[in-house]
Amino acid sequence: MSPALVSNTTATPNVVSKAPGARPTSILHRTPWIPPVAVAAEGSYVVLESGQKLLDAIGGAAVTCVGHAHPAVNKALKEQIDRVSYVYNMQLSNQPAEELATLLTESSNGAFELCGFASGGSEAMEGVIKLARQYFHETGQLQRTNFIARQLSFHGNTVATLSLAYHPTRRAPYAAILDSDHFHHVSPAYAKRFQRPEESEADYVERLRAELEAKFIELGPDTVIGFVAETVVGATTGVLPAPKGYFKAMKWVCDKYGALFILDEVMSGMGRMGTMHAWESFGDGVAPDLQAVAKGLGGGYASIGAVLISKRIATGLRGASGLWKHGHTYQGNPLACAASLAVQKVIASENLLENCRIQGAYLEKLLKARLQDPNAPAAPFTFDIRGGGGFWGVEFDFDCPEGATLDFKGEQFAMLVQAHALENGLIIMGMTGGANLQGTKGDTILLAPAYNITAPEVEKIVEIFGNSIDTVLAAHRV
Repeated sequence: MSPALVSNTTATPNVVSKAPGARPTSILHRTPWIPPVAVAAEGSYVVLESGQKLLDAIGGAAVTCVGHAHPAVNKALKEQIDRVSYVYNMQLSNQPAEELATLLTESSNGAFELCGFASGGSEAMEGVIKLARQYFHETGQLQRTNFIARQLSFHGNTVATLSLAYHPTRRAPYAAILDSDHFHHVSPAYAKRFQRPEESEADYVERLRAELEAKFIELGPDTVIGFVAETVVGATTGVLPAPKGYFKAMKWVCDKYGALFILDEVMSGMGRMGTMHAWESFGDGVAPDLQAVAKGLGGGYASIGAVLISKRIATGLRGASGLWKHGHTYQGNPLACAASLAVQKVIASENLLENCRIQGAYLEKLLKARLQDPNAPAAPFTFDIRGGGGFWGVEFDFDCPEGATLDFKGEQFAMLVQAHALENGLIIMGMTGGANLQGTKGDTILLAPAYNITAPEVEKIVEIFGNSIDTVLAAHRV
């Protein structure tokens, strides 16, 4: 087992581990193991201090959309450092922030009129929550205080965004302090798990629409601020698109009762699904009133997020205060905006959305051939392969006769595969607990390579990934 994967739970948390091969650290890490240290990165590869070279098939967390050390982005950052590295957004604006906001609004085909910046996805979603409430406060609808989101969703790691989202195990330590008075939940749009045998896709969508409308009526239709959803669910159920017609139906309910239709595209937006916005290809083409973006915006070169604002919201605010009553110290940071502007220009100039779609289709083809071939060891357990563009999820299920031949000894399959892949030179992301409403079932692996990934690199991803799955399965046969 790699030192990076040695558990540290028996030592003082992540300070000094006595586990063989583990290194001391003064960081309170987010994992029960001490992660290895990266010392260099270029393209789709990351080099560790041990000298091991890793192919990054998840982009950190669906972040590094143009890879590492892209010369155009590095150049833009260095030039901006020489110009101005920081101004406070309540005193001064800056050129890259103004240019980036213009690019984001003018490239939206009329969906968005204004843009506000944040320093990441959670902060962007926090800004969405506050801006949505501000809109109704300033337009005289003070009674609107409720949000409706979905079970098995993830909207960030602040107290408010954890309240808005619903992933049982992530919420568990904080449940006592989360807000259940203003944040409410309806069923996920997860047809593979929750569509009834007798239902057509249209029937399932209609049931979900009726459930949302019933929740509006239960709360009082004129008390609802908005309905919030991830266009493609990321780090909970694992790259889960909704059934066709779902978002059109959800927006119909919002429009009927004057509420806002809000999308979280922190993970799935900014090109990740092969289109600039995920709703263009996976959301029935229905533009939201407010939208959060982050990861693919800056591509990992800087900490940044953004709130994209429709004409409806912009008009309402202009008729009242005319400003965003929300902000943070690093909002609209010149370095972050310069990096993000360069990333977006690279995506456009190198035609990376098309490459993302082409290589994504190739990745899907190879995954299905490798994992779902009748003779593949993983075939009985490969429950679903789903996604699009540069975002794919592979869900495994062991509730089948063949599952009785395996014993993972209390370990989670997705995390075992993630660990073995890392040892073999591949970075992937394992997710658990997304297959039932209780958060107790489910093993999904996420893949999100850079938009400029090459066909040989896609082949290498599938080879190492498939071998890692086979190794874990073979090691746990009984």
